[in-house]
Amino acid sequence: MAQSNGSTQNSQTTTERGDRWVPEARTPNGVPDRLADDTSHGKTTIAASVVQKIAGIAAREISGVHALGGGVSRAFGALRERIPGGSGTSSVAGVQVEVGEKQAAVDLDVVVEYGASIVDLARAVRRNVITAVERMTGLEVIEVNIAVNDIHLPNEDGDEAAASTSRVE
Repeated sequence: MAQSNGSTQNSQTTTERGDRWVPEARTPNGVPDRLADDTSHGKTTIAASVVQKIAGIAAREISGVHALGGGVSRAFGALRERIPGGSGTSSVAGVQVEVGEKQAAVDLDVVVEYGASIVDLARAVRRNVITAVERMTGLEVIEVNIAVNDIHLPNEDGDEAAASTSRVE
């Protein structure tokens, strides 16, 4: 049985499943209307750590992103990776999320490569994170806040190696 929801802004068609009305159409921008998977066969929930990992991977895919997180969180992340079982923790450095039943919000702390246009980079990261999270989880991403905390200079990698070796014999 199909019925209009009566909204003048977004006319959606819904189907009745049991005693609940579940939207089945997509909005004009392609986001699924039915965001929570709650059917008579069961309910699917998505942990915040899953959304956090998806957002972190999607942000790192963009050229010009050197790392996520500030210096302290990256240092703790490197330390955590060296501890047996430490890499299995659910925290992703530089990525914080809030996840509801139908929506998610993402906050990113980013270190960019020197020379990259920060405005263009932020747009690309935001677009990629929204696309990945919505595609993989069905959650509507209501915002992606990006804080650029540092800029990575090309010669910074060489300075760390030079500092560890002595200049004199």
